[in-house]
Amino acid sequence: MAKSDDAVTDPAKKGKLKVIILIVVGLLLAIGLSVGATWFIMHKAESKPDPAAVAEAANAKKEAIFEPLTPPFVVNYNVNGRQRYMQVSITLLARDHADLEALKAHMPVIRNNLVMMFSGQPFDTIATPVGMEMLRQKAAAVVQEVGQKELSKSVIEQVLFTNYVLQ
Repeated sequence: MAKSDDAVTDPAKKGKLKVIILIVVGLLLAIGLSVGATWFIMHKAESKPDPAAVAEAANAKKEAIFEPLTPPFVVNYNVNGRQRYMQVSITLLARDHADLEALKAHMPVIRNNLVMMFSGQPFDTIATPVGMEMLRQKAAAVVQEVGQKELSKSVIEQVLFTNYVLQ
């Protein structure tokens, strides 16, 4: 009788052992596939550089070129029957000297668009630091728009206010 009891318990133990072994093998296989897929994706990403990263690295290597726009811009405002003035000196920041020289040919258009944009701003808004920063960003957009229209590329990286006087 003892032999028959051992025969009944041995197949049950062997069945549980097979299930445990299958689970462990399945887990090891899943881990191996995960590591292999991660290595493949990471290796593939290293072999093909991102075009945006290449362009950014190219811009980072070029030194900044500053081009001041002279004379300074002077705009007058009528605020509640009182004359107010804004004088702003602008310097353009670019990275490519040839593109900047090509943009200089369109300086009358740029100056005109900037004067029109400056004169259209409410005086109360440009008197605040936030308003001044928004004005600087709008000026950059105006210059970049002329660059896009005339040269089919954005030549100017930033517009910097080197002097800003409100009176």
